[in-house]
Amino acid sequence: MPQEQLVKAYEILRARGHESIRALHRTTFEFTKDSEVTPRGDCILGVKLDKAVADLSQEFKKAIKRNSAIVIIVLEVEEFKDVVLARGSSKLVLEDDKRVVVRRSKFIGKETLAIESNKAAKDIDRRLIEKLRNRSVELIIHLYVLDLSDVIKQSPVQSFEDLTVKKCCKAVANSGVKLSESCNNFKKEL
Repeated sequence: MPQEQLVKAYEILRARGHESIRALHRTTFEFTKDSEVTPRGDCILGVKLDKAVADLSQEFKKAIKRNSAIVIIVLEVEEFKDVVLARGSSKLVLEDDKRVVVRRSKFIGKETLAIESNKAAKDIDRRLIEKLRNRSVELIIHLYVLDLSDVIKQSPVQSFEDLTVKKCCKAVANSGVKLSESCNNFKKEL
């Protein structure tokens, strides 16, 4: 019997680097459609974003607007990858047409993609950030939405607080869904 499909929705976003990217913010990270950023924008990881939260598919929006939604964000820049774990919410607005913001807190604005993230800009792999300080570099952002109840069936977790990035990636990898190399590497490590 094939394993239950764990990935409820998937989107891929693309952005570019910029020499002013510092990625030092302690509570959020952001991608923007703007072409320019100043050093004051210390949460920004990418510019010239191809899709903001308003541009995401209806299927994706429906999946992420659940209190049981788990979001796995895989950031890829050349050979460097980082994985972020966050939550969706029934309160997400997803109406901003310029930005995508991921937050450590539970605050929700029209630009918020996910909340209660395990990482902010300052926590992202510094080798990846160093690469992003070049305008010619492309950032690929994979967004996977899972449902907590499905993950619990696949993993020994009791609540969102018990989840780890590895457990989520393992559950997704076990579902047979084609993943980015970053999540597949987690499966190999377990």
